[in-house]
Amino acid sequence: MNTLKSIFISTYMMAVITIAAIATGLAWKTSDYLLWGGVLLTTVPFILVIGRLAITHRVARTSARFPVVNALGSTGVLMAAGGYFFRTGDMAGSVYAPIIALSAWVGFILYAYWYSSFGRQSSQQLQVGRTLPEFKLKDIRGNLISSVSLTDKPTVWMFYRGAWCPLCVAQINELVAQYQQLQGMGARVALVSPQPHGNTVKMAEKFGVDFDFLTDEGNRAGRALGIENPQGIPMGMQMLGYDSETVLPTVIITDAGGEILWAHETDNYRVRPDPDIYLAVLREKSVVVAGVS
Repeated sequence: MNTLKSIFISTYMMAVITIAAIATGLAWKTSDYLLWGGVLLTTVPFILVIGRLAITHRVARTSARFPVVNALGSTGVLMAAGGYFFRTGDMAGSVYAPIIALSAWVGFILYAYWYSSFGRQSSQQLQVGRTLPEFKLKDIRGNLISSVSLTDKPTVWMFYRGAWCPLCVAQINELVAQYQQLQGMGARVALVSPQPHGNTVKMAEKFGVDFDFLTDEGNRAGRALGIENPQGIPMGMQMLGYDSETVLPTVIITDAGGEILWAHETDNYRVRPDPDIYLAVLREKSVVVAGVS
């Protein structure tokens, strides 16, 4: 199933961009803005949303199903159909517009309801009250370290897919914005990804905060925690050095000693917890350093 999703997302992204470009040209050429404007309405809103995520790296979460984009897409299908049935003259190729619009909208439905959801089950290894399993990670200096060495203080663990994922980068941006509060609470932040190690080093240099940027080589930690995602990388990302397997976005909070206090295992890659929740958990569990409330 994940292999199909990997192929789907790469194909769908290229398809909507191509369709939008062709529809723009035909709308300009024929001046039939109802017909081809309908096609554009099934593609452009989605492109704008995804483009904003990819360019700004400031949006860490969206609605689960994009209801506005969905409504615009269905409207676009009706517009394209209306443009065909009420057209004037015999415009070559106009019969294809409703089909293209419907195909683009169905593609969006598949993206919003099928591709975006993991269908994951809660990991038994991440039950509250259990001790975090031990695993090895590589730090930015290239040293292999044990996860146990990172549980000397309360720790927020964020397992993310990689630098290619704009929502993941936005999540890190949010944590960076909470840097002072997390430091004041005596908490560690460990950011873990199975991405190529060079990407981890670049991210550490980019953000420049005292967080632990770590690489999970071979996704061994992801498997130890039951959060691996085989074939979870969009098809084609392998050319940039990524393995086909990645990790399911997951946030874990442990106390000093490694006991799991809280875990968030999203079933939709666009639905991420707000960082204020992390601070609330740390305060509620009374794991702040002495003298800080």
